[in-house]
Amino acid sequence: MTHRTDAQDDSLTNANTQTRVEVSRADLPLSCPQTDQKLWNAHPRVFLPIEESGEATCPYCGTHYTLKNE
Repeated sequence: MTHRTDAQDDSLTNANTQTRVEVSRADLPLSCPQTDQKLWNAHPRVFLPIEESGEATCPYCGTHYTLKNE
């Protein structure tokens, strides 16, 4: 039996390849790296408080998140 890891899952994107990411309220609670990203080469998951100001920056990788106005 073969065990697939997220490194082999082509449906996921590589973590932290963008420096600016726009997210919607459906993406909350916001964490970096995001759940659709490969974790094998990423930093530990951190939750970011974006609801109040509409912006947040990851302390690990510097990715800047902006909340969409919907």
